[in-house]
Amino acid sequence: MEQLISDLQAAGIGQIKQNESLAPYTTWKIGGPADILIIPTNKVQLAAAIQILYRRGIPWTVIGRGSNLLVTDLGIRGAVIKLGEALETLRFEGRMVYVGASYSFIKLSVLAAKEGLTGLEFAGGIPGSVGGAVYMNAGAHGSDVSRILKWAEVILETGELVQMQAQELHYAYRHSILHRLPGIVTEAVFELDYGERKEIKDALAAHRARRLRTQPLQLATAGSVFRNPEHHFAAKLIEEAGLKGLRVGGAEVSTLHANFIVNTGCATAVDVLTLIQEVQRKVREVYGIALVPEVLVVGER
Repeated sequence: MEQLISDLQAAGIGQIKQNESLAPYTTWKIGGPADILIIPTNKVQLAAAIQILYRRGIPWTVIGRGSNLLVTDLGIRGAVIKLGEALETLRFEGRMVYVGASYSFIKLSVLAAKEGLTGLEFAGGIPGSVGGAVYMNAGAHGSDVSRILKWAEVILETGELVQMQAQELHYAYRHSILHRLPGIVTEAVFELDYGERKEIKDALAAHRARRLRTQPLQLATAGSVFRNPEHHFAAKLIEEAGLKGLRVGGAEVSTLHANFIVNTGCATAVDVLTLIQEVQRKVREVYGIALVPEVLVVGER
C-alpha cells in the first residue's frame, strides 16, 4: 500500500487518505474504513489514478454523493475513489445538456427548468449525482435516464476514456451494463425538449411538495431501499404488511415512507442488512413477492 501511495503522490493525484471512515461520505452515515481514499481534483488525475490502480492490480470502488449506497461495517478493501468538485460541470447548448458526473441530479432538474427544457422533471426527487443516475438508470414518475441520455463519457478500468451511446449501456429497470463493466461515468449528455417554463416549474414544485410530505428527507437515509416489483409498489407492500416502524438496532423502517430505512443515529450496516432481510421475509410470507434491494451494498462482510 505504501508503494501505491508513493505512485499516486508522484502522479499528483489530489487528496489521498488512509484508513478513512466512509460514514461521512454516505447519506446513511454508515460505513467502515477504506484502505485508501482517493479524491482526484480533475478528470486527468482520475484517469491517472485508475491507470495506477490497474497496473498494480488494486481493486477500486467509486462513490459520488453517497446515496443509494450501504458500506459495510468492515469497510472497503483496496481503493475508494470519491468524485469531487472538478466533475460538477454544467453547460447548456440548445436542447443538449452537458453535465459532469458529480453534479446534483436534483439541482440539474431545477436549472433545466429555468432554461425552459423539459424531460428532467422526474429527477427533481432523486438524490445523488448525475454519474450515479446514469449508472443505475435512475427514474421516477414514469420516466428514467434511458429516455433522455444521448451518450456518457466513461473511464474504463484501464484508464481509457470512451464515449458510450445510450444504446450501448443496455438500460433496463434500475440497471445498466456498467453494473458488470468496470468504469466510472465522468460526464453525461442529455437531449431534452423545449417546454413551457411555468408548466415545468409547476411539475417540479408538485414533485417536491409530495416528496416533503411523504419522505423522511431530514433524516439519514439512502433513498428507496427496494425496487418496485412488477405491478406493485414496494412501499405499499411493506406498509400493508405492518412493517412501518419495525426496528433493528439503530435502523428503522420509516414511519413516513415504508420504502425508506432510517438511521436513527446509531445504526450499523449489520442493523440495516438484518432489517432488509426481515422486511423481505415478511413480504414474501404475506404476499409471496420477493423484494429486490435497490441500494448497492459494498465492502467486506
